[in-house]
Amino acid sequence: VVDLTCKLGKETTYEEICAVIKAKSEGEMKGVLGYCDEPLVSTDFESDSRSSIFDAGAGIMLNPSFVKLVAWYDNEWGYSGRVVDLMKHVAAVDAKIAA
Repeated sequence: VVDLTCKLGKETTYEEICAVIKAKSEGEMKGVLGYCDEPLVSTDFESDSRSSIFDAGAGIMLNPSFVKLVAWYDNEWGYSGRVVDLMKHVAAVDAKIAA
């Protein structure tokens, strides 16, 4: 589990943070970042290839510029997934150079 406590440079709400993370998890970070708003436990994330799954229900806004965020991950599967992504990227770059 990742337990991240952040002092923010700009005031916001926990709902705004969750909305941004959810949008990123469904957009440009899909497959790498996940979003969860269901009550789950660590075993629910076994064999999950995403690097991090944000747990919207576990974080807390301590004040408008201080927040605690929680995320889950399966370190072996998540890391292996990123190694595969890197190998695909290297192969694609190599193919462009060879062409």
